[in-house]
Amino acid sequence: MTEGPLREPTFLVLTALADAPRHGYAVIEDVLRISDGRVRLRAGTLYAVLDRLRADGLIEVDHEEVVQSRLRRYYRLTALGARRLVEETARLRRNADAASLRLRRAGLLPEGGVA
Repeated sequence: MTEGPLREPTFLVLTALADAPRHGYAVIEDVLRISDGRVRLRAGTLYAVLDRLRADGLIEVDHEEVVQSRLRRYYRLTALGARRLVEETARLRRNADAASLRLRRAGLLPEGGVA
């Protein structure tokens, strides 16, 4: 498993799986919603991310079902995946807080404003 910063699509996929198991299309829709429409995952990109996250032990298959003659696989975070998401969230928050503080000191961000 790589311990460096997560790429945004990977971070958003983990975030989408944080509260409930989801199948691929539901992950795509949730990532779009979480990112306010900025990140649009294509199916090929999503499944490459899911495969990598499974190989790293961050997610696992929760269950499968057949819908309209097609297999639908649901994924969920593992304990390791949840821990990695918590760590990455804290790292991003620290960086955003440092940037906000410096912008405020420079008078570029109003007091109480959020960058």
